Amino acid sequence: MANQQPIRIKTISEYHEFMQLPKPAHPLVSVARFEDVKLVYNEPVSRIMDFYSIAIKRKANVKMKYGQQEYDFNEGIMFCMSPGQLLRVEIDKTQQPEHRGWNLLIHPDFLWSTPLAKNIKKYEFFDYSVNEALFLSPKEEDTLIGIMQHIDQECQSNVDKFSQDIIIAQIELLLAYTERFYHRQFITRKINNHKVLDRLEQVLSDYFNSEDIAQYGLPTVTYIAEKINISPNYLSGLLKVLTGQSTQQHIHEELIKRAKEKLSTTALSVSEIAYELGFEHPQSFSKLFKTKTNLSPVEFRQAFNS
Repeated sequence: MANQQPIRIKTISEYHEFMQLPKPAHPLVSVARFEDVKLVYNEPVSRIMDFYSIAIKRKANVKMKYGQQEYDFNEGIMFCMSPGQLLRVEIDKTQQPEHRGWNLLIHPDFLWSTPLAKNIKKYEFFDYSVNEALFLSPKEEDTLIGIMQHIDQECQSNVDKFSQDIIIAQIELLLAYTERFYHRQFITRKINNHKVLDRLEQVLSDYFNSEDIAQYGLPTVTYIAEKINISPNYLSGLLKVLTGQSTQQHIHEELIKRAKEKLSTTALSVSEIAYELGFEHPQSFSKLFKTKTNLSPVEFRQAFNS
């Protein structure tokens, strides 16, 4: 099973179908109850989801590996996961299957054109660098589940012009409480993380924030590897193990994030954005963007201006 290819789940609807849950009421936000999951794992499963997941589980006979850290849900914990990262799930076959808890799913496209699109990146509990899950007191658990239930109620209601703002406000409240509870739990913690992933993220961020991107174009795998002081082949192999993606895919993901941000928050033309992101020919940018998102840059922008 070591060479098993991870399952890629691109949308929340695909997640519901995969977990044998009813169809989501909202395509970009969903609150699922683990008691409703009908999927039975016969073998360990690795999956990559292209959306945020905030899960609260209790007494589930499940072990998960996220990055280099394993989590055991028998004690009941909260677990936050960012898009595009690898999660391995294994059921303890010596126990009766049991699923209890809640899972909030948020597609990044729901956040574009809102301040939370940028602010969500400040919450370190979504990253591999945090290798402890959050243990909740009953009171803390009730607080977070109550917010999830409010989000679920709004998703189930008829969509109107207030829906997104109300859901975003509830998500921001949930994240604020989560950060408070993490601070309480880990105020004296030492973060033992996989330094390569932290350094990769920093190198990409520094590059995309500099003038190098416009002058020299996208960073190469060799450039990234040299900045991290390891060989390109080793870096790509390590990232495949940790995240299921190559170095080039990580570069493209950062590019698409920056492009979406510029398309939804600025009045720059597609050509101007392409040049700012290092493309000599805007057509090449548009082609890559559509390959990654199934929308042209213009179609993506129109979706938020309609």
